[in-house]
Amino acid sequence: MADGHSFNNISLGGRGGTNPGQLKVHSGGVLWKKQGGGKAVELDKSDISGLTWMKVPRSNQLAVRTKDGLKYKFTGFRDQDVISLTNFFQNTCGLTTEEKQLSVSGKNWGEVDLNGNMLSFNVGQKQAFEISLADVSQTQLQGKTDVILEFHVDDTTGANEKDSLMEISFHIPTNNTQFVGDENRPPAQVFREKIMSMADVGAGGEEAVVTFEGIAILTPRGRYNVELHLSFLRLQGQANDFKIQFSSVVRVFVLPKSNQPHTFVVVTLDPPIRKGQTMYPHIVLQFETDYVVESTLTMNEDLFATKYKDKLEPTYKGLIHEVFTMVLRGLSGTKLTRPGKFRSCQDGYAVKSSLKAEDGVLYPLEKSFFFLPKPPTLILYDEIDYVEFERHAAGGSNMHYFDLLIRLKTEQEHLFRNIQRNEYHNLFEFVNSKGLKIMNLGGAKTTDGVAAVLQDEDDDNVDPHLERIKNEAGGDDSDEEDEDFVADKDDGGSPTDDSGGDDSDGSLSEGDKEKPVKKEPKKEPTTSKPASSKKRTKSGEDDASKKRKPKKKKDPNAPKRAMSGFMFFSQLERENVKKDNPGIAFQEIGRVLGERWNKLSAEEKEPYEAKAKVDKKRYQDEISGYKPKPSNSGHASDSP
Repeated sequence: MADGHSFNNISLGGRGGTNPGQLKVHSGGVLWKKQGGGKAVELDKSDISGLTWMKVPRSNQLAVRTKDGLKYKFTGFRDQDVISLTNFFQNTCGLTTEEKQLSVSGKNWGEVDLNGNMLSFNVGQKQAFEISLADVSQTQLQGKTDVILEFHVDDTTGANEKDSLMEISFHIPTNNTQFVGDENRPPAQVFREKIMSMADVGAGGEEAVVTFEGIAILTPRGRYNVELHLSFLRLQGQANDFKIQFSSVVRVFVLPKSNQPHTFVVVTLDPPIRKGQTMYPHIVLQFETDYVVESTLTMNEDLFATKYKDKLEPTYKGLIHEVFTMVLRGLSGTKLTRPGKFRSCQDGYAVKSSLKAEDGVLYPLEKSFFFLPKPPTLILYDEIDYVEFERHAAGGSNMHYFDLLIRLKTEQEHLFRNIQRNEYHNLFEFVNSKGLKIMNLGGAKTTDGVAAVLQDEDDDNVDPHLERIKNEAGGDDSDEEDEDFVADKDDGGSPTDDSGGDDSDGSLSEGDKEKPVKKEPKKEPTTSKPASSKKRTKSGEDDASKKRKPKKKKDPNAPKRAMSGFMFFSQLERENVKKDNPGIAFQEIGRVLGERWNKLSAEEKEPYEAKAKVDKKRYQDEISGYKPKPSNSGHASDSP
């Protein structure tokens, strides 16, 4: 490089494991990228406070210290690299390097050097080991001479290694002259107080800038108090305590759930946190979408004025997920990703699907697919070899769903099943706009070829109850039911989706589906019909076909019908019904919801009715400017 040097197979080490990557040193600073993508470290020349070379087994190590006290250790340099880089730092960057020697004597008596948040243990002017005080979870004083430092067990540190440092003990005799005390404060206590003043120790150390209590986290599952500190994120639960350095946070996703009272906030980590033997590269937090909080940041005024004035506000008032992401972004500098241009037929940002027998929602974002809530699966478009739209393998009513196969360049495959057929056109157009290679059964690659996979079915061989569910969920302007008649409202869903609204995008409560299930088979023909009925139905439509005809021509872009107060109530109360009645039958949930609704006073119903009024006005405003499209502009499933 004319303006610097580039090195392959340089490892970034630390308690979080050793990760190989590529290092570039240029006149503006240092850039390291993890091999295979993911984590990157970029250090500006103006932020570097020191450079240190050390000879380590089989190579050389470069330690880069920043002005905020962090230290990055890059290993894998040859002897000739040390000479060339030392000259480059001196002549081009104006930075002077120093050298340290590694102690290999094996002695355990020495001196402690505290610099920033780093602790070095030196034996005979040579460094025996070095640890980051940011990894310390708590300290203990045993007797008058011993100090124990404990490290977090279940955080990102050590996630990539089988063995990890959990505890270290220091013996400081009473005659120690480095940490001078008195009768009431022996040298060991002075040493412990010094450690606590410099480390991000959760107990008795740095106070949280802001705390969010009782937040539902889906992976790792549980309710946690979420603390945002100056340099780390902490999750405190009843059984687990995670401390995650902001340097491990790669990106934050803010993904609303359509027509649901929750919003996903996903914190992506590299390295991941570890709980037992399970790795969690994504922390999936679930916030109540409409919950408003007011928070005042706990921060030193001088620190705020010098470092965070342009990044944070002293106080925040707003929706809880927005306040959380704004403060997290201000403290960590993490990039945020929100939904892009894709819209589903439910006017949401995702399509309902299932992965590995788990129901969830698939978000087509601008640079990736993201399946939530579990297993949280992030697929970058750059990693995709091709995608393939497939007819659903099952028969009967399930034929009105299709599958999406995503094959990666590594030959790994992800199969997203049970996507509603009316989502095909929006999803296909979006995938096609991203330039992804689209394969199809038989090798067809055009839009018509893919559509044929879904189109070559008996359009009249439908489940009437399923069609009715999809029509109402999709927002067709049907007059079958009055929107205020709450007892028999129903909603669409995947044939495998029994998890209800909390784990799906755009669905309503399970209880809202029940009564129509009992009524419909009496009104409509059954799902199974002989193939020959297709011609008979098209030449001379029977009564059932005539009733379904308006629904077949519905425009997927039509405004979604307004929801009633009971429907909003059901979304929030359904999980409580299941918890209060373990093992309750599917058919009983709707009845219990109806009983609970009827027992509410007018005052208790008011919040739900208020939401219904707002939604009704939204629908009236949208329908007033809505122009139905011709029937031949519908999706593939409506084609003859």
